[in-house]
Amino acid sequence: MRFRGMGFTALSLVLMAGAAQANGFSRGTADTDILYEPGNFNMRAGATIVVPSQKFTRNPGGSTTGGNVGVNYLESYVIPSAAIKFSLTDSLACATTMTTPYGASSSYEAPYGRSGKMSEEFTISEFGATCAAFVNVGSGRLSVLGGAFVEKFNYDLLAGAGAVPVELESNAYGWRAGLGYEIPDIALRAQLLYRSGTSHEATGTATTPFGVLPATGAGELPQSVELKVQSGIAPGWLAFGSVKWTDWSVNETLVLQSLAFANPLNPTGTVANQYYWDDSWTITGGVAHAFNEQVAGLVSLQWDQGVSTGYDFRSDKWVLAAGLSLKDTLGGEVRLGGGISYLEGAEITAADSIEPLAAVDSGWAGALSASYSVKW
Repeated sequence: MRFRGMGFTALSLVLMAGAAQANGFSRGTADTDILYEPGNFNMRAGATIVVPSQKFTRNPGGSTTGGNVGVNYLESYVIPSAAIKFSLTDSLACATTMTTPYGASSSYEAPYGRSGKMSEEFTISEFGATCAAFVNVGSGRLSVLGGAFVEKFNYDLLAGAGAVPVELESNAYGWRAGLGYEIPDIALRAQLLYRSGTSHEATGTATTPFGVLPATGAGELPQSVELKVQSGIAPGWLAFGSVKWTDWSVNETLVLQSLAFANPLNPTGTVANQYYWDDSWTITGGVAHAFNEQVAGLVSLQWDQGVSTGYDFRSDKWVLAAGLSLKDTLGGEVRLGGGISYLEGAEITAADSIEPLAAVDSGWAGALSASYSVKW
């Protein structure tokens, strides 16, 4: 019994289900794994719903009462994913993909930070195209991957204790490249994939009770390198794993500027979210089992290294996830996944922080994922 329909696509499903507040702002991953699947024309679409919870235990300044103490500041979100693959020849396939690789969403009961924010949200929508060229090597085949993508940045901030809405937008461009090798008869595949970083210079407006003013924002998003490996280990059994490095140290601040924030002590109206993150590693391992030709399942454990250096709450995460693959009689396949994440508690310890001594307790996040694919 072989895993021709599982492998990396099953691993991707588990990673989506375990995407709750991954390192830094990470969320979804472009479904380039569809390039390896048999079929001249393949389509897959799905979504993951993530519901995180982590509550304040101290306000900035160290107070343990009032303000945001006892409040869950993390908002739920959805990660969409879609991919379409065309096999142009036996040796060349290309795919278009869509997902949200990065994002963050928070809300507060009391004004938080220098801008007095009540809520803050940003999402990055990625639209990409990637091709893979295949060459027979030994008993398997080598693949060379390359492609490009465009990111659309959308940012919404409710500042000034709720009196100043800010909206920003921008676009940025990047590329990905990688190598893979597979031996289908033993379900062996290894892939190394690089994704470039991007820079965003966003523009928009800040609305005050006295009028609409221009606003700008600037920030960096990281490059990453991921190694994914899978192999059959017994009839009907597959082991898989991945190691990913993300260059989150490029994310030092998100700088906003608008005269809506100006005052005698800040005449330029410049405010910033402080991050000063470390780079991070994400390590995943798991096993999959084919119960029959139509049904297969898997389970995985993931450790996600925190990036915080004392300016915010992005601490270590552990994710336990499971997935199920169901093939129907029409040639389609349903993939279902679920995950639960443990979020370690954290506190702001940096001496020059804008929110010194603020702290959050350990928390949890749940995720449910579903996708459907067809091929011709």
